[in-house]
Amino acid sequence: MRSKVFNAILAAVAVIGCECAPDQSVNVGESHAPGTPGDFKANVPDRVYFAFNSSSITDLSRNTLDKQAGWLKTYSATKAVVAGHCDARGTRAYNQALGERRAHSAKKTLVHMGVDHHRLRTISYGKDNPLVAGDTEEVYAQNRAAVTTID
Repeated sequence: MRSKVFNAILAAVAVIGCECAPDQSVNVGESHAPGTPGDFKANVPDRVYFAFNSSSITDLSRNTLDKQAGWLKTYSATKAVVAGHCDARGTRAYNQALGERRAHSAKKTLVHMGVDHHRLRTISYGKDNPLVAGDTEEVYAQNRAAVTTID
């Protein structure tokens, strides 16, 4: 019993002390087989963010993509999808194209970091599939992203 209480306290302290982005979950107590989509989601940040009306990769985004590239190079049999997202502002057509540019920027960076381009595909959701619902600046910022998932 004492061990369970200690582990629960330790897990709570780890979550509270985590400096993760608000949308990056920490799966305390879960384990996933190495090289699986669950392993990627549990151990690698899956998204990079963009400035308003931009598809440029920032230094912070480059660090995240470096972690993704490291995982993808370790598990070279896996394939991934990079999905571009936009906030709710602008026309559907404009945001579809912007989402595509964001996905391609992330893919291009992953390829530059050594991931075989044949293992990556892109898709744009534009503003049609928001990551977070709402109409505030904070929500808009969270929806300007490229999200990598394992196929």
